[in-house]
Amino acid sequence: MTRSEADDELISFLQGAASASWSVRAASGRRLAAAAEVPGAAVVLHRLLLDGRDTFVTQETAEALLERWDAVGLRMMLAALASADDDTGDHLDAAILNVCGQSKEDGERLAALCSALTSDADIDVSGEARRILETLR
Repeated sequence: MTRSEADDELISFLQGAASASWSVRAASGRRLAAAAEVPGAAVVLHRLLLDGRDTFVTQETAEALLERWDAVGLRMMLAALASADDDTGDHLDAAILNVCGQSKEDGERLAALCSALTSDADIDVSGEARRILETLR
């Protein structure tokens, strides 16, 4: 795939994130998670994590970010958790359990990522990282 084709694909997913269709938004969230480092994608991913129209969009986007198994994806999740309403927060927490709660090793990987984020400059992110670490103990 050429750079131009990749850019076109990213633009397509960014546009899909604004679709009226929950399935298109969810698919866009899943695909955009791979480009979470791209500034425009990060803003859209945050919006999809807090999707007020369908929690499936929230769940799919969250799981895709967590499946990255890196600080970038988890940081986005923690930032969303900090500002989520109770229902959305429950779905974000469920995504963490679905992806990171499948084995002891997954829990250890999650703990290591959360430990690194407890010193994040964003107090909401660091606070959520500490909260998750407490639940893992």
